Amino acid sequence: MPRPEIIAHRGTPRVHPENSLPGFARALELGVDGIELDVHLTRDGVPVVHHDPDLGPGAESPVAGRRIVDLTLDELRTHALAPGVPVPTLAEVCALADGRAVLYVEVKARDAEDAVAALLAARGDRTPVHSFDHRVSRGVRDRAPATPVGVLSVSYLVDTIGAMRAADARDLWQHWSMIDAPLVESVHAAGGRVIAWTVNDPAHAVALARMGVDGVCTDLPDQMAAALAPRIS
Repeated sequence: MPRPEIIAHRGTPRVHPENSLPGFARALELGVDGIELDVHLTRDGVPVVHHDPDLGPGAESPVAGRRIVDLTLDELRTHALAPGVPVPTLAEVCALADGRAVLYVEVKARDAEDAVAALLAARGDRTPVHSFDHRVSRGVRDRAPATPVGVLSVSYLVDTIGAMRAADARDLWQHWSMIDAPLVESVHAAGGRVIAWTVNDPAHAVALARMGVDGVCTDLPDQMAAALAPRIS
């Protein structure tokens, strides 16, 4: 049985701040196949890596609680995820992971397609893009044809393949609890891939691997790798 890709969800969030360079560096040290991250856009059009649209609290931050879209990159740099740990740009994470792991880029911001596509177009399949907003996935695909895209879903769709085709998507990012063998088989038959998120129970990871999922996105990449290692063909 082929082992699915181990994809570090926002880096190593149980050890380091999520979506941070230290968290991504630790995931790379663990030898993950991929890293999943989230992208928003600053007021001056820079793709930055952060999950929420606004910043969290910070006693030393003059911009705590502000929306990222309202801040320039320089203003955003005054906010720390932890002492000495700024919000990274997407370009910085690309440089860190280059040649070491695939970066799976979830675009959370509307109107970010141009900036994201411009940054990733030359990187091809090293930086696939996905989104809950399937229009964003399709928009990046139209602007950067060499960039694979995916659609995120927390539901079991009546016409999954139709949704993927509408976005010209290669990957289905499906919540792990809504995956079964017929879904995996239908996506594979259509030439697509299934990535399960967010899987933190080794028993669930093994069951999903037996169904044939192509990737397991997890907060615990070391534990998932250990659970799935015997299943490398």
